[in-house]
Amino acid sequence: MAGHVSVTIGDIRAAAQRLQGHARRTPLLSSPFLDRLAGRRVLVKAECLQHTGSFKFRGAWSALTALGADARGVLAFSSGNHAQGVAYAAALRGLTAVIMMPRDAPAIKIANTRALGAEVVLYDRTAEDRDALGGALARERGLALIPPFDHPDVIAGQGTVGLEIAEQACAMGITSAQVLICCGGGGLSAGIALALQADAPDMRPRTVEPEGFDDVAQSLAIGQVVELPLRAGLCDAIVTPRPGRLTWPILQRLCGPGLVVSDAQALAAMALAHERLKLVLEPGGAVALAAALFCPDHIAGEAVIVTASGGNVDRAVFRRALDQGDIHADCGT
Repeated sequence: MAGHVSVTIGDIRAAAQRLQGHARRTPLLSSPFLDRLAGRRVLVKAECLQHTGSFKFRGAWSALTALGADARGVLAFSSGNHAQGVAYAAALRGLTAVIMMPRDAPAIKIANTRALGAEVVLYDRTAEDRDALGGALARERGLALIPPFDHPDVIAGQGTVGLEIAEQACAMGITSAQVLICCGGGGLSAGIALALQADAPDMRPRTVEPEGFDDVAQSLAIGQVVELPLRAGLCDAIVTPRPGRLTWPILQRLCGPGLVVSDAQALAAMALAHERLKLVLEPGGAVALAAALFCPDHIAGEAVIVTASGGNVDRAVFRRALDQGDIHADCGT
């Protein structure tokens, strides 16, 4: 599928077939305590329980299994979750993996990526152009470039989360809900949006981002791409300067207004997920739950579905989340 400029529901279903028996079918969890706090039923799609601790394995496996038989190896760039997903998928496929990671990525993500057998190349995300560096390295070594979100096979793989949400929610008697999605470049959001359009058209996808990194929310609000300065943030997994070129048209067409939460709200959601669902979330993987819990006035309906998209968090950050008190401040849009 390399070279395609769009993604279809057929691509997502094909990715689901390739993922069958390889990716985990993650549960849709709930807690009466979280329901009470949110003022509605909250269903949490626990992708933190996916292989390598995030949904990223889905897109990685989808992309790597779509490569030709002559593929020598792959190169990816990532702050950590895509890195681990690609490294693990490559190891399972017997392919070489080179991963470019920012120097300020969480230590656990760098260590895990190396432990999965990948070569890690560190770069300065504020001073170096990762796309240019990655492209040059891929050409030099003859590797297939697998970007973290702007790739049709990656988007198709992430869309399988949406297929599962539609099926699992329907089995619970829910066919209409807003689906809140932790959003960086938009691969997961775009994939889920396409899947829901086909299998659960009364569910409305909405992106959720941290304050100061809300390029997608700002873009959706004005109808054109907004690019923000690239810098580090607590929610490292979803820090991107702009929506992707492939993902943006899908987000603009199918998603409702974006939601924005504070770092404090993300940390509080991490603590509540641990306390009430026994889940370990990283800050970027907790922003959708934070929006559901702390932004009730910006959400409609009797039920809301959220992605808990990743759980690869450094111990110090997790301790900070557990030590922080509850917060109930309103969210922006």
